Amino acid sequence: MLNGDLKDEALKKLKAAEKHYNQMVDKVKSGAMELLQLRHSSSHIIIAQVEEYINTLSNSPKEFDRSYVAYKNEFHTFNQVLHKLELENKKSNISTTAATAGGVAAGVGVAAFAPTAAMAVASTFGVASTGTAISALGGAAATNAALAWLGGGALAAGGGGMAAGNALLALAGPVGWAIGGAAIVGGSLWKRKKNAEIAEQATKETKVLNRGIAELRTAEHEVSRLLDLTQTHVGGVKELLDLLKSSAPEDYQHFDQTQKAHLGSLINHIQSLSALLNKKAI
Repeated sequence: MLNGDLKDEALKKLKAAEKHYNQMVDKVKSGAMELLQLRHSSSHIIIAQVEEYINTLSNSPKEFDRSYVAYKNEFHTFNQVLHKLELENKKSNISTTAATAGGVAAGVGVAAFAPTAAMAVASTFGVASTGTAISALGGAAATNAALAWLGGGALAAGGGGMAAGNALLALAGPVGWAIGGAAIVGGSLWKRKKNAEIAEQATKETKVLNRGIAELRTAEHEVSRLLDLTQTHVGGVKELLDLLKSSAPEDYQHFDQTQKAHLGSLINHIQSLSALLNKKAI
């Protein structure tokens, strides 16, 4: 068949790109889940442990108290955002066939996630309807953008920014695009095309997926970085708290220089965790 080999090779590359793309989606989604769970569980533990230690320590330095309060406030914000995302996720009922991007059928939407996974991705990534990464926004704007992202609001408004290939094309709306072999080869649109046209279209879609794969690699790296940093500072807080509880006096005025240094390091870890708790990837 004329150009049959060309078509077959193009479709083979497209299927391989789709497989790689979906594998990367799963990796990034899993990383976002792990990060969300670490942030949530470790914060509960740290806040309780630090509060307990403050209550036993006389004349604690103001910087220690301020750092603790700041971290607690960040966690309050974190919980508020999660609560809003949970409510939005429950009421969205997003259609899994409504969205398209880059000419590729977006057969799977955010609704394909379990609610906790959707919240993890929405709280870690996102793109506003303008195409601006949520991480570049702040405060209410960031929260509203994340909610719109989860609810499909930006796609409903046209989705230009998200579909254009800005940060996380893969996760901003279409997730794990359903362009499998059956959909490609068996679809009536493809059947009507000539071999050369099919090869050309498949090559275009492969390029789109490869751009998404590159973005997902960046996302995976950033999530891993945030995980490592968070784990480091969580470990530092626990280690220093245990050390101070076991060896330091209950009155800060009686601390020696080493114990003061340990408390200073503890403050630094808590401050770093405050900065990381609501930080978006990308």
